[in-house]
Amino acid sequence: MNIPGGLKYTKEHEWIKVEGNVGTIGITDFAQGELGDVVFVDIDPNLDSITANESFGTIEAVKTVSELFAPSTGKILEINSKLENEPQLLNSDPYGEGWLIKFEIADLSALDDLLDAEAYSSLLT
Repeated sequence: MNIPGGLKYTKEHEWIKVEGNVGTIGITDFAQGELGDVVFVDIDPNLDSITANESFGTIEAVKTVSELFAPSTGKILEINSKLENEPQLLNSDPYGEGWLIKFEIADLSALDDLLDAEAYSSLLT
């Protein structure tokens, strides 16, 4: 299972990459494996902000539908439009082309509560 260093993780299996005050959110390799083949990603195209620990969309897979939870609060900058026609990118490249949203992080210190790669790995064992 792939758990890259340099990212922050949630117990709900989302990851966040932080660059300055911009965060990119996706789901982990573990999450996509548990979901199975992703067939649809539902994130409201008019979504303008996210709130920490609240749902911002869903992922529909062959096995189940799973909610997406925001690891932090902030203003939406971009939603990955590729997922509309290629939801399977979440399976094939969860840490790259399969990212979900980019947002301006409201409070960088709030990220201190998230897991690093080692802590996330421990959570899975």
